[in-house]
Amino acid sequence: MLIYPKTESGAVCRTPLSFFRYHGWPSVTVDENGVLYAVDSGFRVSHVCPFGKTCLYKSFDGGRTWSIPMVVNDTYLDDRDAGIVSLGGGRLLVTWFCHPAKSYLNEYSAGIRAVWPGAAGVLDAYPQIPEEAGRGGSFVRLSDDGGMTWGETIRVPVTAPHGPGLLRDGSLVYLGKAFVTDEVSPGAIAAYRSADGGRSWEKLGELSIPEGTVPDNFHEPHVLELPHGRLLGMIRAQGAGVAHGFTMYETHSDDGGITWSPMISLGVSGSPPHLLLHSSGAVICSFGRREVPFGERALISYDGGETWADECVLSETEPGDLGYPATAELPDGSLVTVYYQRAESDGFTSLLWTKWSLPKR
Repeated sequence: MLIYPKTESGAVCRTPLSFFRYHGWPSVTVDENGVLYAVDSGFRVSHVCPFGKTCLYKSFDGGRTWSIPMVVNDTYLDDRDAGIVSLGGGRLLVTWFCHPAKSYLNEYSAGIRAVWPGAAGVLDAYPQIPEEAGRGGSFVRLSDDGGMTWGETIRVPVTAPHGPGLLRDGSLVYLGKAFVTDEVSPGAIAAYRSADGGRSWEKLGELSIPEGTVPDNFHEPHVLELPHGRLLGMIRAQGAGVAHGFTMYETHSDDGGITWSPMISLGVSGSPPHLLLHSSGAVICSFGRREVPFGERALISYDGGETWADECVLSETEPGDLGYPATAELPDGSLVTVYYQRAESDGFTSLLWTKWSLPKR
C-alpha cells in the first residue's frame, strides 16, 4: 500500500554560497539519550571529485536543528559513503571508502576537470601521493566521546554505504562488497564480524548470486538483526540479468552470517537499502527512487521481512541526483530520515532530513 505520512522536513547542511556545496551519501544513528548523529561526504564539487570529506553533524532536538559540520576525515583521496553506528556510552563507529589515487588519474580526471577546472592543481599533485595513502580502500574510525575525538584509521575488507549492523550481544556484522581481500571471490558480497567494537574483523560467509547475474550486479548492502536472531540482508541490484531493473534483493542468515539464503528481488523501483528495527517490531527499509516520481521512500514489514506491506513516500522531487536515505528512531517512536537531494531549486545536492511516523494499523 502506498502511504503519504505526515512529514516535517529541513536541511542538515546546505552551503549554497560555496564552491564546495555538494553533499552526498549520508547515514544517521541515535544514541541512548536521543542524540542524533548524521554523517555524509561533504563539501564536494561534484558526484566524483577529489574533495569529499567525512563530516559529522549532531542534533539535540529530534532532528529539527543540527550542529555545524565536524570533519572526521579529510584524506588525499575522495572520502565517500559515510556510515555511522552508535555503540552506546558515547562510542561511535564511522565507516567510509576511497577509490585509489590511480582511479582519479585514469578514469575520472577529464570529468572532474570539466565540472570544475580549479581541481586541476589537485589532480596534478596526485602522482606525488605516498603509495600507502593513495591505495584507497574501506575504513573504520572509532570515537569514545560522542565524536569529539577519533582513533586511528582501521582498514576493513568490505564496504557498504551505511556500515555494519550492531547485534544484541554487542558485536558487529558488516555485510559489504569485497574491496581488496584474498578471503572472498572478487567483487563478492560477504559478511564479516567484529567482537571488539570494530578494531578487528573475521570472515563469516559469502553470498551466492542468482543464476544469470554477475557480481557487478550487486553492491551496497545493509544488514539488520531481527528479534529472534535472524540476520536480514538487503542488497542494491542493477544491470543486465537483474529482475525488475534498479531494485533491491533480500537474503537472510539463521546461523550468524555464515550461510545465507538465495537472494530474491523485492521488485520495487529504488535502492540502495538502509534497514532499521522499530521498537514496535516493524522493519523499515529506506531507499531512494530514481525514476518518476523521484524521491525518498521507505518499505515497512510487519513480519520480519517476509512481506512488505506498506511503502511510505517521504519526499518527492524533480529528477536528479538523490537518495541514500537512512532512518533512526527517536525515544517517542517517531522517525528521522536523512538523505541527499536538491533543496528548493538548487542546482546542487544538500544534506536533508524528514521527520515522520509509522502508519497506524
